[in-house]
Amino acid sequence: MFYLRLVRGYRVVDLGRWLLTATAAAVVAAFLLRALGRALNDPPGAHSATARLLWCLPPLLAVAWFAAVAARALPAQRPDRIAGLTAAGAGPRRLRLLIAGEIALACALGALVTLLLFLVLRNDIAGPSLAPELGMGVPLPPAAPIALITLLPLVGGIAAACAVPNRETLPGSREPVGAERFGLVRTVTASLLTLAGTLTELYALRPAAAGDPRPLQLPAGLGHTSGALLGGWATAALGAALLTGPLLAAAGRVLALGRPSARRLLAGRGLTSTAPRLSAPLAVLAFTLAVVLTSVRHWVAPGAAGTGPLPAAEALLITGCAVAAVIARLTEVRATRRPVTATLLRLGSSPHLLVGAALLRWALAGLVVLATGGLTAALGSGMLS
Repeated sequence: MFYLRLVRGYRVVDLGRWLLTATAAAVVAAFLLRALGRALNDPPGAHSATARLLWCLPPLLAVAWFAAVAARALPAQRPDRIAGLTAAGAGPRRLRLLIAGEIALACALGALVTLLLFLVLRNDIAGPSLAPELGMGVPLPPAAPIALITLLPLVGGIAAACAVPNRETLPGSREPVGAERFGLVRTVTASLLTLAGTLTELYALRPAAAGDPRPLQLPAGLGHTSGALLGGWATAALGAALLTGPLLAAAGRVLALGRPSARRLLAGRGLTSTAPRLSAPLAVLAFTLAVVLTSVRHWVAPGAAGTGPLPAAEALLITGCAVAAVIARLTEVRATRRPVTATLLRLGSSPHLLVGAALLRWALAGLVVLATGGLTAALGSGMLS
């Protein structure tokens, strides 16, 4: 009843976040139930059931990532709601549990809808093409679908609970200034990882290594590769992801160097201050787009092995979750910058000046994402060539 009362105060953004979470959970539940249906039809002794469950792991992690970012953005988007709950006696731990329960409820609803559709289709409604996917003709163990469906709200709720900051102060308080800077150790480590991974892959791609065997078979029909190529690409991708935040902050500082105009100063300082919050979602988005585009480029190449609809559906879901996480973080940043924007407007700043600074800020952020994602995609293409 408490969550139903909260739904009455939902806005369009809240309802959209809730529906997106439920829809993503419903799609992942369909992947899990498909793996169960295929496992029921497998002959005894087949070992493909584990592989199908592992295929469900990336979209499950994507939904958990989106749930975490959406839960973290909720206190900044609805400070009045959080302040009301705080005034009613809800402490930080209870607020965290309430937000986690809301996300888990959305995941449970999406999973329950998929389970009902799965059971209806198993009732001799699905055609012959869907019969192997649903495990028709084989008795369904009651505990198996319940265990798979329970996994979604559990993962979503835990991810949301871990993402919400445990602040003892009231909502609306600013974070300490020291949180706006990236440490030298992280920047140097990320740079060394990127350089080491790039050099390792370039060494594995040298002309003398053209005839080296590639014993590792990649999933989704992506061909074969070697351990050096895969390790070099993974190391470089990790380094590029860790470099996203320092590059965002450095781009903001470079933009504000010298005698900047008001637009450049606002854009540079704004990008530097929001770099810690934007680094993780933008890094995940850049990595996801790089992997998806590299895979699509390999799939459409002449002579490539055909793939089923499952990799394409998973790629679409993971990309959607990454984009939705970036949008949720942008709404969080916009909500936290609202008092600063109101102060600038009261001081006489032109709205066109603020819009121009925002466009310049996001243009620089786009260039950083293009640089890190482009490097990851280029190295991935070399690994699959």
